[in-house]
Amino acid sequence: MLVQIVSIVFPVFTVIAVGYLYGRKHRPDMFATNQLNMGIFVPALVFSALAGKSVDLAHVQTIALGGLVVVLGSGLLGWPIARRLGYDPKTLLPPMMFKNAGNMGLPLLLFAFGEQALPAAVVLFLVENILHFAVVTWWLGHNAKLWRLLREPVIIAGIAGVLVSLSGVTLWPPLLSAVKIIADVSTGLMLFSLGVRLNTAPFAQWRIGAVGAVATPIAGMLIAYLFCLAFGLSSHETDILLVFGALPPAVLNFMFAELYRQEPEKVASIVILGNLVALLSISLALALRLA
Repeated sequence: MLVQIVSIVFPVFTVIAVGYLYGRKHRPDMFATNQLNMGIFVPALVFSALAGKSVDLAHVQTIALGGLVVVLGSGLLGWPIARRLGYDPKTLLPPMMFKNAGNMGLPLLLFAFGEQALPAAVVLFLVENILHFAVVTWWLGHNAKLWRLLREPVIIAGIAGVLVSLSGVTLWPPLLSAVKIIADVSTGLMLFSLGVRLNTAPFAQWRIGAVGAVATPIAGMLIAYLFCLAFGLSSHETDILLVFGALPPAVLNFMFAELYRQEPEKVASIVILGNLVALLSISLALALRLA
């Protein structure tokens, strides 16, 4: 199991390392590149992940609610931590709330619990992404109007992907392949950009990275466990939600911090250390549920 977890995490850190080494030598300005990624490549990733899968939402409503509670509850638990330690909540809370439910969560849940976990994994990915764009765009984007979120490319892509999935319509394979080619750009570019940004992170900022890295899985697993107890979730549903709670911060947190100039160096530290700590937190969650 540990070998499988390492096999998921290792490619992530390899791309980050390449970005770090390139950025150390060339110091590129990644701002315009990140805007392009958020406007085109990431929306294509969301659409392809949803439109290519058939999901019966009626069977995963409780899991969807659980994902919502884990995300928002992590923010509530993180608020006093940020205030106590003197950190800006806008810097610490988003990485604690919004997890790597796509690049790491989807393959991990499929490996651990089989194909029967796919609908729940996709729905958790969707819930997390919609909340991420809704909350962060409103909070960091100078109190932007929530209705304007409907114009965000990722939200549009998510809605379109769900509609295609629910309709049962099979997209023309060459079209889906074209979207996937565009989508495949997003992950590597996000990780590379994160590596470049780490060159500007002074050592002192790794302190907040350590706090976020430890607090993220602890808060997520605690809230997931309490939710499962309160709502009487089945063993299978508890397995999925507890592992979701243990996931590390999504790289997308760094992209938003870069986009809105919200201390991206500190957020980069939280993301990188959080994914390192994930080797332990995810192993613990899997050991508890698969023992």
